[in-house]
Amino acid sequence: MPKKKITKKAAIKTTAKKSAGYGAEQITVLEGLDPVRKRPGMYIGNTAEEGLHHLLWEVVDNGIDEAMAGYADTIDVTIHPDESITVRDNGRGIPVEKHKQTKKSSLETVMTMLHAGGKFGEGGYKVSGGLHGVGVSVVNALSESLSAEVRRDGNSYRQEYSRGRPKGAVKKIGAIPKNDAWQTGTEITFKPDTEKFSVLEFKLKTILDHLRQQAYLTGGLRLTVIDERAAFRYQFYFDGGIVSYVAHLNQRKEKISNTVYLNKTIGDILVEVALEYTDDYNENILAFANNIHTVEGGMHVTGFRSALTRTINNFARKNNYAKDDLLTGEDLREGLVAIISVKLPEPQFEGQTKAKLGNTEARSAVEQAVAEGLEIYLEEHPKEAQRIIQKVTLAAKARLAARAARETVIRKGLLDGLSLPGKLADCSESDPEKCELYIVEGDSAGGSAKQGRDRKFQAILPLRGKILNVERARLDKILQNNEIKNLLIAIGTGIGEQFDIRNLRYHRIIIMTDADVDGAHIRTLLLTLFYRHFPEIISGGHLYIAQPPLFQVRYGKESVYAFSDAERDEAIDETAKANKVARENISVQRYKGLGEMNPGQLWETTMDPENRVMLKVGVDDEGKAAEIFETLMGKDVPPRKKFIQTHAKAVKNLDI
Repeated sequence: MPKKKITKKAAIKTTAKKSAGYGAEQITVLEGLDPVRKRPGMYIGNTAEEGLHHLLWEVVDNGIDEAMAGYADTIDVTIHPDESITVRDNGRGIPVEKHKQTKKSSLETVMTMLHAGGKFGEGGYKVSGGLHGVGVSVVNALSESLSAEVRRDGNSYRQEYSRGRPKGAVKKIGAIPKNDAWQTGTEITFKPDTEKFSVLEFKLKTILDHLRQQAYLTGGLRLTVIDERAAFRYQFYFDGGIVSYVAHLNQRKEKISNTVYLNKTIGDILVEVALEYTDDYNENILAFANNIHTVEGGMHVTGFRSALTRTINNFARKNNYAKDDLLTGEDLREGLVAIISVKLPEPQFEGQTKAKLGNTEARSAVEQAVAEGLEIYLEEHPKEAQRIIQKVTLAAKARLAARAARETVIRKGLLDGLSLPGKLADCSESDPEKCELYIVEGDSAGGSAKQGRDRKFQAILPLRGKILNVERARLDKILQNNEIKNLLIAIGTGIGEQFDIRNLRYHRIIIMTDADVDGAHIRTLLLTLFYRHFPEIISGGHLYIAQPPLFQVRYGKESVYAFSDAERDEAIDETAKANKVARENISVQRYKGLGEMNPGQLWETTMDPENRVMLKVGVDDEGKAAEIFETLMGKDVPPRKKFIQTHAKAVKNLDI
């Protein structure tokens, strides 16, 4: 029986091959939708949960494009028990007449050919969320079955497909009854291909979060989700559009100003901005281009920030609210919640994931629209303008205090010969890419970690107690906390306006806390610190959470480590069976603290790269993440109490 139950990395054996001839016969040409089935990750990211839901987004986006063009106001999404999905809109319906170029039905052309659709050329859509025009055809290629029903010109038409190939021609079903509310539009029902996807279950929460956001961005659109698996029905309708979105984001915050809504068309670009100041210390700016969330910003965000800084500074000087010292962009964005939405004919995104908008004309359009609209608003609302100036001026004073505190930290390091914190046990490796820092709870666990680590590449920084909750603290106060100062010096990036990811001393920063309530609290406090003040460390994939075992199952000299209750029970059964003893004779130790392990145990279970399990920290939805941190770590108790009551039954490993 093995001493420990930890999955080893599989060894990969490679064999050198002689080079073969390389000529025309080695060139493979993939036709139709074959490229999609051959390399699905190139089109939908992956074939796991993210890619599965991407199929749905592509179909829903077609209905949203109809809504943005003014031809649809209703989209229904139905999840069936067999994990197939139906999406229906009341737009114009995909054309069905023969296409001049392909000599096939326009419906079949759109469904079976890449880069075919109304998003190319003239007259289809002025703006659309689709960039490459491969959306619904990719869904067809990666579905074991798909049916498309179109209603237009008083008749309904249908065509069915299997893995991207038509099962027959487009059929005319018949005339639509006059009393049928669904007179025009498109209905797509698809079932993801079991041959291509490793995950086949649609997540209701993921779908609701995405469609809620789309409903906010398209005011007046009614989006209904029906989950037949659980007899669930939910509907989104926000007449106020992005103004309602801002109200949703700020529902737990104290407002400094009312919502400022700006709507202006510059050339052929529609600019919509809603912004509001709160008493928070963090900014929350969400940007969209043609309803696509550009998580990395882009030109529209650059234009917004430039206009905001210039307009408020001009207003402050003009009305003698500020001296010659200019308020920085950082000052002006403290407590700001804003939604930036642009709709433009030909968006240029960086990368297949469409994370960043590259159109330079979007920058000038947003800059002009925000500058003109915000100037008028400030002039017409002098009391609100004064409150905003007071808020950002206080932020400027805090920034200067934080700068002085940072300089104190740096000066202390210089006086100490730029020494690292005394409790830090550094590693000998000098290449940051090979180095990792364990942030450990308490001196006891720190001692075990220091003795058990590999000194070449693993550094240990023990924390004393719980660090400051940074959710409700400005930077100057944060830098007065000794534990945070030690961490700041150890990682080397600086903080605030001096942050530079290139100075990161460890490319893996690992939070390792006890498996109890206090450990979970410390982990949450550290996650709040990194999310609010070191977001580039998270987005760069440098932050991890260690997963120490919860149990040691022993019989005699043999032991097995278990990471969950299920693994514990399985280990007990296997040990009892192997040794032919009763389960009651098996000893089980619950590790509440890392200090309960000796250095060798901590190394082999939690720190050895060959055996350990770690969780990489990432952010899928900025808006949702900000809301969670505000709920759990903010000043208001009722939302936190409600959250705890709602999720109490899902709590695991709670020590009572």
